[in-house]
Amino acid sequence: MFSRLREDVACIRERDPAARSAWEVLTCYPGLHAILVHRLAHACWRRGLRWSGRFLSHLGRFLTGIEIHPGAKMGRRVFIDHGMGVVIGETAEVGDECTIYQGVTLGGTSLTRGAKRHPTLGRGVIVGANAQVLGGFTVGDGARIGSGAVVVKPVPPGATAVGNPARVIQAEADALREATAARMGFSAYGVTQGDDPVSVAMKGLIDNASSHEHQIALLWQAIETLSQRSNEQPAVACVPQDAQTTEHFDAERLSRMVK
Repeated sequence: MFSRLREDVACIRERDPAARSAWEVLTCYPGLHAILVHRLAHACWRRGLRWSGRFLSHLGRFLTGIEIHPGAKMGRRVFIDHGMGVVIGETAEVGDECTIYQGVTLGGTSLTRGAKRHPTLGRGVIVGANAQVLGGFTVGDGARIGSGAVVVKPVPPGATAVGNPARVIQAEADALREATAARMGFSAYGVTQGDDPVSVAMKGLIDNASSHEHQIALLWQAIETLSQRSNEQPAVACVPQDAQTTEHFDAERLSRMVK
């Protein structure tokens, strides 16, 4: 019991720079209190004391603002940061070393009794503030759910899911994709300066179109130069009148429009 408590305190002090001492964590962190109450409620639930488990869960919700169903399975070294408004459903499973921020819901979309209705979080998953993970699927080890995301389908290990509905970004599929993601502004937690993936994609298309226009203008300028040096064909014959030899594409203005 005390070894588990020391683990919990140590993981909070490791992940939260605001934690100044073990005593502060023990007395002032509602996420820790909610997990301690849940362990008692879960023990009652497994022994068939369903009302006792639900009552302890209700008491923990009243004291901490965090609702964890006594049937939910919580791993070791789970950190619920701030925690107000967190809801974890009956068939949810939270793996070891997960981090969950305030306002998160691990909810269900099915009304079938006894079915797996709530998500399973793998080891080391990070779920950002106000994210909603809904359904009986699995979020793979090391995955990250961006703040405010609404996830309704499985997330592969190591990936990042952002947006509503969430779009999965394979951040670790290969080195090229990782480099592209970093260049486009995606951080490790799936939170960017412009966190809308559609907006980011539009900006990428704008940059691509701007690059193409630049290359085309350079090509026409080279053809015009070569034709002027040639005595066999006049420049007018080689370069059409509608050839665009100067750039007019305003990428910055279009980027501002999709911000």
